[in-house]
Amino acid sequence: MYGAAEHAHSASDFRCRMQRVRCLGRIGGGIKRWERGYSGGQTDAPRRTALYDFHRDHGGKMVEFAGWSLPVQYKDSHMISHLHTRQHCSLFDVSHMLQTRVLGKDRVPFMESLVVADIAELKKNQGTLSLFTNERGGIIDDLIVTNASEGYLYVVSNAGCAEKDSAHMRNKLQEFEAAGRDVGLEVLDFALLALQGPSTARVLQDGLDDDLSKLPFMTSVSTGVLGVPGCRVTRCGYTGEDGVEISVPAQRAVELADKLVQISEVKLAGLAARDSLRLEAGLCLYGNDIDETTTPVEGSLVWTLGKRRRAAMDFPGASVIVPQIKGKVVRKRVGLTSTGPPVRQHTPILNSEGRVIGEVTSGCPSPCLKLNVAMGYVEPEYVKSGTALRVEVRKKLGDAVTSKMPFVPTRYYTLK
Repeated sequence: MYGAAEHAHSASDFRCRMQRVRCLGRIGGGIKRWERGYSGGQTDAPRRTALYDFHRDHGGKMVEFAGWSLPVQYKDSHMISHLHTRQHCSLFDVSHMLQTRVLGKDRVPFMESLVVADIAELKKNQGTLSLFTNERGGIIDDLIVTNASEGYLYVVSNAGCAEKDSAHMRNKLQEFEAAGRDVGLEVLDFALLALQGPSTARVLQDGLDDDLSKLPFMTSVSTGVLGVPGCRVTRCGYTGEDGVEISVPAQRAVELADKLVQISEVKLAGLAARDSLRLEAGLCLYGNDIDETTTPVEGSLVWTLGKRRRAAMDFPGASVIVPQIKGKVVRKRVGLTSTGPPVRQHTPILNSEGRVIGEVTSGCPSPCLKLNVAMGYVEPEYVKSGTALRVEVRKKLGDAVTSKMPFVPTRYYTLK
């Protein structure tokens, strides 16, 4: 998701009760082929965001993703959309994400009983990427938690795990209510628009009631946007670029999107560009790169663990996760670059002697770097950046090398 966001050796290990999606085909060859994947054989029609008709009117090619009908691309090619986002700014519909408010005076201990982050230390309108974990140390989902100045926690989590996440929070809510604690949950009927790219601030500032120069990465403000009141603007995104996500009342979403695309520098972008942008930025996709069989240490996400929380060992799975930090794990997530045919999910990773030592979880040709980028899991002795490895593509071996991530430098906005 986010930064954001986000595996096991096999995506078949992932069972989320909701749909999962596998991305297949050649990214550089136009529209990717998106295959519907199910854990339980569900056949329900995909849900529609408030912008469904807007997408179709603007030439969006609609596909099913995580139980929703969303545009994979528009009239521009995937490559054009990707590069436009890196050079200017693009508008993405991410309204399929689950948006929740956590209310009540015990909202912070409630959230800390579910995630690994130090929520108590968040300043007003500051947010953090965190993880829902289970008692085995596995990652239930990744999410962003913001300490809204209005007196609630604003939580955004993945669409593909919406039912699972909601049930997980409701179960914990029942425990807190039974103990007489003051907590409430409210699922928001809001759309979510992501404006991403280096010109975002210049494009948006004139239409914003607040000063974007005072809003650094992972902070948030409730404000009006282009005449639409009641929005929450958060400086974050899933591309590695500067950008914002705008939570807007669903009934005003089309109005806001129309106003944004009338700005010449703003172009619409879909799922194909979103996937290649997040991969260049080294961001995980839940269900591909992390899941319930992956711990934060294996997923190279130790930085999400709050220092106070580590010391107290008071989050789900801490007895498994904390010892792994200074101990050993059997695999770790790494970045890979390669030339030749692009590597995809499930591509075997081999050492120089030809022994399989891991598997790719996400991969694509990088539009910016003109080489293949991927991430996957390998045995810990092969994690060091610059390690020469091999990948097996169509039963042929190609050269690969471990790489630091992000592959393309991030350009998040921070205060100087």
